[in-house]
Amino acid sequence: MGSGAEAVRIEGLSKVFDERVRALSNIDLVVREGEFLAVLGLSGSGKSTLLRCINRLIDPTGGRIWIDGEEITAAKGAQLRRMRQKIAMIFQQFNLVRRHSVILNVLTGTLGRTGIAGSLLLRFPQEERRRAVAFLERVGLGDHVEARADTLSGGQQQRVAIARALMQRPRLVLADEPVASLDPALRHSVMRHIEALNRDEGLTVLCSLHDIDLVKAYATRVVALRAGRLVWAGLPEELDMDVFHEIYGEDAEMASNASL
Repeated sequence: MGSGAEAVRIEGLSKVFDERVRALSNIDLVVREGEFLAVLGLSGSGKSTLLRCINRLIDPTGGRIWIDGEEITAAKGAQLRRMRQKIAMIFQQFNLVRRHSVILNVLTGTLGRTGIAGSLLLRFPQEERRRAVAFLERVGLGDHVEARADTLSGGQQQRVAIARALMQRPRLVLADEPVASLDPALRHSVMRHIEALNRDEGLTVLCSLHDIDLVKAYATRVVALRAGRLVWAGLPEELDMDVFHEIYGEDAEMASNASL
């Protein structure tokens, strides 16, 4: 459930796009070190915007965010780059360089340490290469080290992305609908590897999800967004039909169909 120390603190977070579309409204949230926090909500509820504001892929319109006690919303230049080094992002669409080998994709997780010049020349220290191979073996891809990324299945590509996240040596992992594009049979396979980042590495994980069964299987705590507002927070076992109605409104029956 976390150590009690704050990994992330969010106060009054808001985001407005094009001066009219309010994606987030006055979000207050504290995430403890070592939590696996699931973020629930319909498409368009603000889940992705929330995660992208935390690592400043998107700049908030208002509010403040602290990572390990240091304010990232005020960070610029070298300070922002340093803070981003300890925040790994796992995307729904994998974000791999498809024509590159698996190991080269994993090695891009070292950019914060090796610098962009070495990366552009595809030159990485041998020690980093050994770590990359070890992480690929850990996610079950040790025999695909030199394969092109675009020859892998979707589930395999997402495991490459998880190995890349490990290479970054992060303290915080933001996973944005990491299994939404995968077949149901593959979702648990990938989620178990993300769970291992939390359980075995002690990393704090924020993971946006649609599937209630996955939330109940892997999360230690849950928050829910609706129309950009934080509408519920609790434990996975507290998710019941009343909560579903609070989160999903008239879509609650469909959201809970496979879970209750």
